[in-house]
Order: sequence, then C-alpha cells, then structure tokens
Amino acid sequence: MNLLEKRIVVTGGSGFLGKHVVNNLKARGCHDIFVPRSKEYDLRKERNIVKMLEEYKPDIVIHLAAVVGGIGANKQNPGTFFYDNLMMGAQLIEQTRLLGVEKFVAIGTVCSYPKFAPVPFKESDLWDGYPEETNAPYGLAKKMMLVQSQAYRQQYGFNSIFLLPVNLYGPGDNFDLETSHVIPAIIRKCIEAKDKGDTIITLWGTGNATREFIYVEDAAEGIILATEKYNNSSPVNIGSGYEITIKELAQIIKQLTGFKGKIVWDESKPDGQPRRKLDTRLAEQRFGFKAATDFITGLRKTINWYIENRERL
Repeated sequence: MNLLEKRIVVTGGSGFLGKHVVNNLKARGCHDIFVPRSKEYDLRKERNIVKMLEEYKPDIVIHLAAVVGGIGANKQNPGTFFYDNLMMGAQLIEQTRLLGVEKFVAIGTVCSYPKFAPVPFKESDLWDGYPEETNAPYGLAKKMMLVQSQAYRQQYGFNSIFLLPVNLYGPGDNFDLETSHVIPAIIRKCIEAKDKGDTIITLWGTGNATREFIYVEDAAEGIILATEKYNNSSPVNIGSGYEITIKELAQIIKQLTGFKGKIVWDESKPDGQPRRKLDTRLAEQRFGFKAATDFITGLRKTINWYIENRERL
C-alpha cells in the first residue's frame, strides 16, 4: 500500500505514540493526515465518529487513541478504562466498515496477554488464560478489537489488522506520577530526589517483575510498516525482545540520572504481571520490522528530554 496517496486519520495522533507516528508519516512524504482532537471529536460517541469520518473521508484509520496508565491508574479506574477503550474501538471499526474505509489499523496492548503466558509471549498464546488482574479491564477492552477485526474480515472482507506493542518509553512520555508508566516514574523520582538532596526514593513492588520496553520511535516505525505491508487479522507483536527486571531497570536509571541515594521497595504495592517478553519474530517475517534502538541509548534520550522539558510539564 502506497501511503503517500492516502488520506490518513491517526486517532490519538497528538499523544505520546501518536506524535511519533504522525512525524514518521510526514517524513515519508505523507501530507494528507488528520488528527482528531478529543474536544471536537469524542470518539466514545458514535455521532462524533461518523462526523469525523464523513468530514475527512479517510482511506486509512490508525487507531492509537486510548485511555491508559500505570498500575495505580488501572486499579483506580477499571470501569473507565474498560468502557472508554471498548466504545472507541468497537464503534470506530463498525463505522469505518460502513463508510468504506480501505484499511483499519488497531493498536492493542501487551496487557491483553494471560498473566502467566509462557515467555516469550507468542501471538498464539493470547487466549490461554486471563490477563493480570490490575490491568485486565484495559487489556480485554483492547483485545475485543482483535475479535471484531477477525469477525469483520470473515463476514465483510474488511481489511483490518491488530498490533500488540509492548511497553513504550521515550521523549514525550507521560511523567505524571499519578498516571505514568514505570520508566518515566523512576526517571522523575531520581531526578527530583537528586535536585532536593533526598537520600531515598520509594518504588512500587518487589522489583522482581520483568518487563520488555520498546523505544517509541521504533514502535512508530513498526506500526507504519504494518500499515504499508500487512493485510491479515492475525495479531502481531511489536517489541524489542529485550527483557529486564524492574530492579535492574531502576539501578540503570539511578546511574544514568546521577542519583546517589538508596532505592526502597514498597512490597505492599503490586508488581503487576510477573514477566513480560514478546516473541517478535512474526513482525520481522510479515513486514520486515525489527527494533533498532539500543536500550541504554533510548533511556539517555528519554532522560535528557525530561530534564530539558520538565519545567513545561
């Protein structure tokens, strides 16, 4: 699919991942890109979806918009995370089908995988158990787009694909401690403690859980390659293939930020899913994607971005 000739809607295009996807599309020479803003188009409401599609008449919709957060936000807002994500996904796919959109790119989440899926997570493992409890409502809401995508391809011949990115990090991430994910949260805590002269920071859990992370620019590249080259509703992982414990991650960030104090682990707080690591071979086989950014390099860029921009956050 030649994206240069297409009218493209990127929902969530002003968000963390969305900005990188839009910039990547522009760098490729795409000029007909529309980013609906939530103030004008509340995508939980069918009428706003119809209005947006009729006004812009896209050939492709890349659906990145999501209500998302870390473990704390998921525990506090399970109903909101379920309803908002389910409504956006289900109604967008239905209305894009009805209005004859050429391709729908659904962005799922690693949270959809079963809590105890074999490591590395293969796409075929998605239905072999219930997700980790703290983020199950979010993970299941996003997973319903896979069911809908496959059902619509079977019944209507609708061209939709479903991608499963692992945890993202990078410049422009969310550094709000109430809603952020683990990397920006640790970066902020280390830098603020260093500035204040504090000797201790406290992090959630035991630190023994593992995570895989993908640099946001790499994730954007994977999504666009799939948009160009992949036309099947079978899910595909988007990841780096690199697994690290949260304890090791915290020590690396501590070193890179120059924080000299002690890390204390609050074991009364949840770890979340015990392990996360994706099998990333399918993305390379199906559309030639392989993450390119070294983890330490990506962390340095993220830390530098936060230091340069934190006064404005």
